[in-house]
Amino acid sequence: MAIFKRNSGSSDGANAEIGKTEYTAEVEQPMQLASDGAVDYRDHQHLHRGLKSRHITMIAIGGAIGTGLIIGTGKALQQSGPASILISYTAVGLLVYIVMCGLGEMAAWLPHASGFSGYASRFVDPALGFALGWTYWCKYVITTPNQLTASALIIQEWKPATEVNPGVWIAIFMVTIIAINYFGIRFFGELEFWLSSIKVVVIVGLILLSFLLAVGAGPGPATGFKYYKDPGAFAEYIDKGDAGRFYGFWSSFVNAVFAYLGTELIGVTVGEAQNPRKTIPRAIKLTFYRILFFYCLSVFFLGMLVPYDSDDLKTAVNTKASASASPFVVAIRLAGIPHLPGILNGCILLFTFSASNSDLYIASRTLFGLAERGHAPKIFRWTDTRGVPVPALGISALFCCSAFMNAASDSSTVFSYFVNLVTIFGLCSWISLLVTHIYFVRARKAQGITDDQMPYVAPLGIWGSYIGLSFCVLIALTKNFNVFTKGKYGNFDYKNFVTGYLGIPVYLICIFGYKFIMKSKQVLPHEADFYTGKDEIDREEEAFLAHQAATKGNKKGGWFYRTFVSWLF
Repeated sequence: MAIFKRNSGSSDGANAEIGKTEYTAEVEQPMQLASDGAVDYRDHQHLHRGLKSRHITMIAIGGAIGTGLIIGTGKALQQSGPASILISYTAVGLLVYIVMCGLGEMAAWLPHASGFSGYASRFVDPALGFALGWTYWCKYVITTPNQLTASALIIQEWKPATEVNPGVWIAIFMVTIIAINYFGIRFFGELEFWLSSIKVVVIVGLILLSFLLAVGAGPGPATGFKYYKDPGAFAEYIDKGDAGRFYGFWSSFVNAVFAYLGTELIGVTVGEAQNPRKTIPRAIKLTFYRILFFYCLSVFFLGMLVPYDSDDLKTAVNTKASASASPFVVAIRLAGIPHLPGILNGCILLFTFSASNSDLYIASRTLFGLAERGHAPKIFRWTDTRGVPVPALGISALFCCSAFMNAASDSSTVFSYFVNLVTIFGLCSWISLLVTHIYFVRARKAQGITDDQMPYVAPLGIWGSYIGLSFCVLIALTKNFNVFTKGKYGNFDYKNFVTGYLGIPVYLICIFGYKFIMKSKQVLPHEADFYTGKDEIDREEEAFLAHQAATKGNKKGGWFYRTFVSWLF
């Protein structure tokens, strides 16, 4: 039985002594070593490190693969053309790598349960951590019910709303994901591992099928690159000529960014990861390779199979979440393959269910992190004996009831405005992460912490974060650029403008409102706190590695799996 203890103090940094939580050895903090070597606390103040390496890597890729890839790419292809989406999804994949590496450098040094909003409080300004945490929580308590609604809509392919009210399916899925999250992190991690593995199998299958259809191995003739010539590689969007093609090209970047949002969720899992200083950097590297493989190959073959001016594609884009909305189904139908659309509909249902499950997890852990830093009521910091933050989970689940708004046609439009409002918060989280990494690097250099002392260092360093930050800010300011243009949409679209950009002033109000009320100050490089809480995490890591060394004979998996399979699964 090992003994840890910390004397609780304010760690929100609002006072002059930023993040000065004291750790002593005199007061006991009950904990025990689980069968897998992870440290489990019994003080009702800690999350448990129950996520294994394979859980972390699959949860990371599961957050990147979703309806944004299997459905959202149809809208991107129609607006932008095949060449545009190939360029944009590849470029934004590199941007994701920059964001993830910056997060990984901080998380590997201090894998704390407060997550990346905690890093913002500790290394930039408590006001930034407050704004990042609350807006990120708001994003996921809105997107979770949106995913639940999507699941109910998918089922309508088999059971129309005239037979079963969508609210019934929403209630069933909501109770299920609440139960999964309540059963504990080990159960959640194992389930998400298998759900994400199925996602990977589906995407790999679609990529292989797309390749076969493109080279003529399917029922129809080979398509090759003929759609790059007719109707063309770059689509006209909003306007005609070069201006229209540029609008289309830029809209593909906007669509790509929002398709990739969610990959940063690995920063929420660090407080429950086993041996995080090894698993987090590894998960980040694998996520990058998988993103390039899944997204880039998918959009590459999609552009070869479906012309952007296809009537079937236009119908799919205007269809709500179901197999009919997927551009891959359009490709399958154009090739004349029967039965597959129904199978893919079941796969999409799995995608949305997994997304709603992980979104609720993110919301509860984000609220827990806010409470740990004093940015939310202390009750949300309480955990049960399995390390589940039950009050944080309960209040986050309560907001999921807003999904029932979508069951009524008169309120679904209002809910769609909420979704459009909070999507910008996802991009704000990337901006905040990059700003935090810039401050983190400046501070560690000011305090003489060298690269050799770091468990992981972002390959592109601080300049990569500067470049990524500039691009993210540009996307945030132009995400709804179509409201300013006068093409086929005619007059100024004020509804799209308000719902699309209101999130930015809300985010800024949270930052400056906190600074005004709490009188917080920006963290200076030589004052940044790199060590509070690090000793406790070091002890957890030592205990885990000692257990692994003692049980290394029970290790599963061979050289072939580690070399050729583990990067994918």
